[in-house]
Amino acid sequence: MGPSKPRRLRELIARHLVMMPGAFNALTAIQIEGAGFEAVYISGAGLAAARGLPDIGLLSMTEVASDAGTIANAVSIPALVDADTGYGPPLAVMRAVREFEQRGLAAIQLEDQENPKKCGHLPGKRLVSTSEMAQKIGAAVEARRDPDFVIVARTDARAVEGLDASVRRAREYARAGADAVFPEALESAEEFRAFAQGLSKEGIKVPLVANMTEFGKTPYLTVREFEDLGYRIVLFPVTALRVATKAIETMLAEVKALGTQQGLLNRMHTRQQLYELLRYSDYEKRDKDLHERYGREEQD
Repeated sequence: MGPSKPRRLRELIARHLVMMPGAFNALTAIQIEGAGFEAVYISGAGLAAARGLPDIGLLSMTEVASDAGTIANAVSIPALVDADTGYGPPLAVMRAVREFEQRGLAAIQLEDQENPKKCGHLPGKRLVSTSEMAQKIGAAVEARRDPDFVIVARTDARAVEGLDASVRRAREYARAGADAVFPEALESAEEFRAFAQGLSKEGIKVPLVANMTEFGKTPYLTVREFEDLGYRIVLFPVTALRVATKAIETMLAEVKALGTQQGLLNRMHTRQQLYELLRYSDYEKRDKDLHERYGREEQD
């Protein structure tokens, strides 16, 4: 038996920059693993959208744990789950960490917004105090049963208090026990560099996380650029979701206009390709094997 998923995630981050596309359901996670990515991100925005809701903190911890656990257990690669603000005070954070660990997640991300939270790239965000967030991080560290389970602390301070404040907050979050820190909605490569350098000057050596979302405040940087700036994890949180919803919208418009899907066939997975993606034959073989080994004809 190999190392646990949390241990594998730590080993990956120690070796090189890790790209994490976001999965909004188990099938997307299977595709991410199949494409050769070494880890998967489970975005709160993606999970909310999959339930037809906006990303404003409407999902409960049990809903996120259920969905994230389904995703994490569909793949062999480690998964980082976005737990928003931790679903309440430090005691609620402790419960969330234990629940996510039990569900097979490798890492949890907590942010320093007040409830109700907002998308990190929208105006009007409000932050809890540095002390309150540090308490949540400390609670998360204390709650984990596996010391390798990764605690990521996200700060939204750049848009509210400025870049220097985001560095100060991240410093305190790392000192409280965060294994990695995540500055949200930085607005230039220079800001990413300044954030990394600011923490380095404070003696903070934890891995840094960059959010490469679309249509937000952050410019489009390549993973090579992020690596050169000192970052170890790059998230693509809702890229797959946006591409999928646009493709479905286009498909529906064409079917409605033409009354047939024939013109879309070359943009679909074939029946066989979808079966292969879902490992249909593996399940058939397993079922046959179980029947041969344990099946018994009923006797009259």
